[in-house]
Amino acid sequence: MAHIIVVGNEKGGSGKSTTSMHLATALVRMGHSVGCLDLDLRQQSFGRYVENRLAWLAKAGLDLPSPEFRQLPDIGGDHTADRRLGTAVEGLQDRNFILIDCPGSHTRLSQVAHAMADTLITPLNDSFVDFDLLARIDSDSAKILGPSVYSEMVWTARQARAQAGLKPIDWIVVRNRLGTQQMINKKKMGAALERLAKRIGFRVAPGFSERVIFRELFPRGLTLLDLKDTGVGGLNMSNIAARQEVRDLVKALNLPGVEVTF
Repeated sequence: MAHIIVVGNEKGGSGKSTTSMHLATALVRMGHSVGCLDLDLRQQSFGRYVENRLAWLAKAGLDLPSPEFRQLPDIGGDHTADRRLGTAVEGLQDRNFILIDCPGSHTRLSQVAHAMADTLITPLNDSFVDFDLLARIDSDSAKILGPSVYSEMVWTARQARAQAGLKPIDWIVVRNRLGTQQMINKKKMGAALERLAKRIGFRVAPGFSERVIFRELFPRGLTLLDLKDTGVGGLNMSNIAARQEVRDLVKALNLPGVEVTF
């Protein structure tokens, strides 16, 4: 059975598609087979990323490891979220990993995907605006008042998996757009996440800093791991640091059978 990785957060702009593409590419470059699904049926940023990659590689005459992207199938007259997603996942079960990118909103497809997750990755901008999706916090004391909407959905998914006799979700909250200096907000966010992690059960991992290179690579469908093989741009100090961020994230996920070799 494939190990299912779900990248989810009910807020847009947190770096879900960038995280998904770099993780999927890292896995295939290390020799693992990866099937991909994008549940944002309107925007399809992750799907477009893979599509851009295949088109650019064909044009450049290059053959680089790439994840396999699938659209959700139409199933006769029955178009329910459960059936469509279940059928798509079933068709990818011979892969080592299935990576599912969820939309930045609450949908039935996203609910179903979260209940399927062996590993759940939640990219989070280093902001209390994003933190509010996980928990409500007192403005004066910084005391956590209780879980918020997204955490409640994850809890529901965990209950569904427990009732089905499946292993618990390994939930990792990934801190994206971290500042390069020890700013007050960064320290407060770190402390709040550590308190919440113990309370509702997730791990915290470092994500990606704010870098122009991530946006520049999208039209060609490339990742930082591809630069040395494509002749596109150079590995300056910023790009080397960003590549290290990808390596650190993959290590932190502790995925089964994955030994980081890039």
